[in-house]
Amino acid sequence: MKRTLLLLALALGGTASAEVRVDGQTVRVLSGEQVTWQWTFAPALGQVSRPVRLDNQNYVAVGPVVYALSDEGRVLGRADLPGPVTSLDSSGGAVRVTVGGAGRSERLTLGDPTGDALPVEERVVFTPDPAVTGWLARFADALPAQELTRAGAQFPANPFIALREAEAAKTRGDDYAALSAVRRALGVSVPFPAGTQLAARLDRAGFPAAANLALDRAKRDAAARGLDPAVPVSRAALFAYGNPSGYVGTLLAQNRLPRAEVWMSFLRELYPRFEGGDALYRRYADVLDAQGRAGEAEEWRQFARSLREGTLYNLGPNDTRVLRDVARLATFALLLALLAAVLTLSARAWPTQRQDLAALGGRWRSWRRPPQRLRRTALAYASFSERLLLVTLAAALLTALGGWQWANLTGRALQAPALGTGTYSASLALPSTGDADPQPVAATYLLSGLGAQLDGDLAAARTLYGRAGDDACALNNLGAIAQSRDDLPQARTLYQQALALQPDLSAPAYNLGRNPATPETAFQRTYRPGQPRLCYPERRDLARSVSGDLGSVLRQTVTDPLGFLTERRPATRLNWALLAALPLIGALLVLLLIPRAASAGRLGRPAAFRLLAVLFPGAGLLGNAWGGVLLVAWAGVVVALLARWLPFPALPLQTAAVRSALWLALGALYVLNVLALLLIEAAHARRRRLRELEA
Repeated sequence: MKRTLLLLALALGGTASAEVRVDGQTVRVLSGEQVTWQWTFAPALGQVSRPVRLDNQNYVAVGPVVYALSDEGRVLGRADLPGPVTSLDSSGGAVRVTVGGAGRSERLTLGDPTGDALPVEERVVFTPDPAVTGWLARFADALPAQELTRAGAQFPANPFIALREAEAAKTRGDDYAALSAVRRALGVSVPFPAGTQLAARLDRAGFPAAANLALDRAKRDAAARGLDPAVPVSRAALFAYGNPSGYVGTLLAQNRLPRAEVWMSFLRELYPRFEGGDALYRRYADVLDAQGRAGEAEEWRQFARSLREGTLYNLGPNDTRVLRDVARLATFALLLALLAAVLTLSARAWPTQRQDLAALGGRWRSWRRPPQRLRRTALAYASFSERLLLVTLAAALLTALGGWQWANLTGRALQAPALGTGTYSASLALPSTGDADPQPVAATYLLSGLGAQLDGDLAAARTLYGRAGDDACALNNLGAIAQSRDDLPQARTLYQQALALQPDLSAPAYNLGRNPATPETAFQRTYRPGQPRLCYPERRDLARSVSGDLGSVLRQTVTDPLGFLTERRPATRLNWALLAALPLIGALLVLLLIPRAASAGRLGRPAAFRLLAVLFPGAGLLGNAWGGVLLVAWAGVVVALLARWLPFPALPLQTAAVRSALWLALGALYVLNVLALLLIEAAHARRRRLRELEA
């Protein structure tokens, strides 16, 4: 009995003396004075935190990773976190971690180590930071070859170390050792970004079957973390998630089509709406065409076209860029048309105006009498219909400027990292309209509700969905919440209401057991079986939720110009252009109220006017609405032909076919203009002869 108590006391004494010390980048586990575990982390991997202890376990963080260490110097588990760890705290009976980076700070709670994992109680959403998502691979890559065996023993849950051992064994010709190391690499769980990186490396190392297994596990982990094919993924996020699209490009360049098929299927299942996907789908279809697989190529093209549904005007993932360039082209065209119209009308009025102003002291001294001078401005000699056309052009110019600004704002807002991670989360800063739109649309609440629901805050999600009103997506997601509470009758009622509001919505149809054939529902059946399908806002709804609509931009320009300038600083020059258009329209509206000059009946058709009327098609026909149409069409064609100097990258204006069509259109406009001018000149000459005969 005494011996047992003595051994117990010694054991307790040994346990009490165990500690973890951090000296710079070196971590040591000490039992008394004996070092039972030691490792020096490279500075590039991140700062090593102050260790904490809880329940005879030691916790230390390096960059975005937390390790749980036993007193005997064994790694009990690893937590992969969404950002660099800034602090560890075990004072409340649990280990709490604060992570930062990318303008965010998040508090997470660690559970007890299980297997090789250190679970996190909250949902972990990775931000598009390769330094975070690629930490395990960078750790393994930095190891010298002679350290691989020791590192593999001390960090058995890092599959990239095992893969390096497999590659070394394969180089030696030891296939058995290589396969054994590959099995070890696949025997540990890693987050989906690391899983995707691991799959690519296994593929490159010549282990395609293992790569396929790693890809499947990556998809399942992503699905468990709330990623969904209905949510866009930015180029930065996809790169941080293992850059599968870049690897597909490498495979296609190497003509490794069978492996490219596997990776394209991976992208199509998990990230179909990734940024740049449209171009990669077309490239892959062209490769299939070259292989004589026209049917498969057309199927991929059809899939790419199907992704345009739900975007702005079904223009596809580049919708805001297309709208921006269309608005830019319209802005320059309307500005050119307005200048051409003003110049032409001024040239026509110039001789008559000079005669009228001579009695007032000349063209410049006449401004000493402002009321009389204003009645003799060059545009005062224009007819009411001509001046009305100028006002219309100026109003259209303001609208085009507003559209340009709205497309810029919307495109920038849709590029927010929180909207391009493949999922939504309240831990990310979801953008909103703020003061841009005082009446938030349903998608605003739907977006915030999704973030809360995916994070597990169902009470907040219900409140937000309730504010969305009779929105089909919100009703479907409320049904999913009811189903999670086992309130199946209420859930079914909500699904039916959602489907009644929007019969083509796949989520409530899936939840009602109707099995719609869409990529999203196929993903749900495979990777989240038994769970209700959530409904996500379409891109056109996201656009309104994050930047309001065009009307809100124009409304704020008029009602609060200073606020408009201060709130939308990234496009300051465009803001000033919008504000400058307002007094222009005001001046033209005032011009409408000024009576036409009494001597307007003496207007002739001077040579300068005739020349400008020929150079600017439609400018000499502004008394007729068709003249305005001709002028705007000419200005649009000219601006499009100047695309080499005024680039519109989202519009196919540089292709040979389009440029040929533009030149033909320009020629046709000039022909129509000359014919119309000849008819007008003939009529003018006939009227002049009649007046001479009457005289």
